[in-house]
Amino acid sequence: MRITWHGHSAFEIEDSLLTFIDPFILGNRMAEIKWEDIDPDVIAVTHGHSDHLGDTISIAKSTECKVVAVNELAKYLQTRGIDAIGANIGGTIEIEDTKYTFVPAMHSNGIDEAGFGWDAGSPAGIVVRDGVSIYHAGDTAIFNDMTLIHELYRPKVAMLPIGGRFTMDIEGALLAVKLIKPQLVIPMHYNTFDVIKADVGKFQRMVEDQTDAEVIILESGVPVEV
Repeated sequence: MRITWHGHSAFEIEDSLLTFIDPFILGNRMAEIKWEDIDPDVIAVTHGHSDHLGDTISIAKSTECKVVAVNELAKYLQTRGIDAIGANIGGTIEIEDTKYTFVPAMHSNGIDEAGFGWDAGSPAGIVVRDGVSIYHAGDTAIFNDMTLIHELYRPKVAMLPIGGRFTMDIEGALLAVKLIKPQLVIPMHYNTFDVIKADVGKFQRMVEDQTDAEVIILESGVPVEV
């Protein structure tokens, strides 16, 4: 399985399907690609904020790919002509051999594009399983039920926000690693904007000193095999 980070919380996961999670490209100073160059089989969206929903509508209209999201957000996307499939927290959508399971996230939700006038449902993390189990936490604070994500899904890879202010910071993310117990940790949602600056090197040292996990600090656009 190949993972490519495109800055912020935007990831490509390539196995039997090409999945793009939270395709925030336009306005993402860390992204090295244009949304027009993205051609996924599936887009998975954690919540409706503009730095996560991002360019979903433009990409989905251009490529006619499927979009998976929490039910209310999926219904909104359907009104925009998108082939969106909804589920809810604890639910799984299976497309070919890939499973997308929505898990809790401690955050707010809304659709910036709709002036926050549309109920976007619960924010979510997403567990993607296609041989390897990958947990993308979305935007979240630390919460104790992350232990259940470990027990239920045994993610090999955890993609965790570390930027603070709108999500947990490096100390919270360290505790999250201890609860989730992944083999690999990929930090995300940091340094895109001044307000979410984080010392990713310090986070790496803390995690590798205090847990058995390895932290992989990705460069935007450079793939890694897991």
